[in-house]
Amino acid sequence: MNFLRNRLVVLGLVLLATVLLYLLLPSIRQGSMEPSLEAQRMGLMATPPLPLPTINVSIRTGQLPGDPPLFFREALPIDGAGRQILPRLQVVLLHGQAFTSKTWEELGTMALLATNGYQALAMDLPGYGKSPDSGSLKTDQNRVDLLSRFMESLGVRAAVLLSPSMSGHYSIPFLMKNSAQLQGFVSIAPVGTRSYTPQQYQDIQIPTLIVFGSLDTNLGAQSHKNLIQLPHHFVLKLEGARHACYMDKPREFHQGLIDFLSKLK
Repeated sequence: MNFLRNRLVVLGLVLLATVLLYLLLPSIRQGSMEPSLEAQRMGLMATPPLPLPTINVSIRTGQLPGDPPLFFREALPIDGAGRQILPRLQVVLLHGQAFTSKTWEELGTMALLATNGYQALAMDLPGYGKSPDSGSLKTDQNRVDLLSRFMESLGVRAAVLLSPSMSGHYSIPFLMKNSAQLQGFVSIAPVGTRSYTPQQYQDIQIPTLIVFGSLDTNLGAQSHKNLIQLPHHFVLKLEGARHACYMDKPREFHQGLIDFLSKLK
């Protein structure tokens, strides 16, 4: 009799657990699929994953004369048939200390921009890659003038400036002094963001995409804290990525970049 009673108790517990699991399962599934705040702001969850470029994109190289000479790579925008088209926007890509303009070619960023209708211009900063170093770049204004010379020489007007890490020595002063020459700004954990006041940031009116890796607790966290003072910013936090987050998570980075560019007019 006791044996039968025990079996009935066990059966009842199993039945109760099954009913509870059935009731809780929808809310568990719904919670696991909720997008992050950053993804919602960028509209990433509503956008299908980017296909890899299937068209062969030509990357041409050149060197601008001056002090110092500036080496660059360029990918011109093309349509689905591989024909050259007018650019939707011009994107100027700088690089971090351990990288050069070739990084953006090897990562596929330049080809992706070209096949989405954007002109991509990646430069070797002085002292990196094929651009020689120069003693004429000792001040912020010198570096601002260098970026202005690069853009003017290549006919770039109202560009989107993309700047990771070390290149913040060039891009952040340019943003502060010449933001009217930019259509947008993409920061990837740049240096130099602590040198400005909240009011100086709030005076900048161009759209900005703030990109950083969740594991970058130094420059990533610091630049995010400072740059969110910009009034028209979006945030793309790449989970599980380090300082060079675009190298750790290229697919997610590329998706966020194209989504941001598509919002610009």
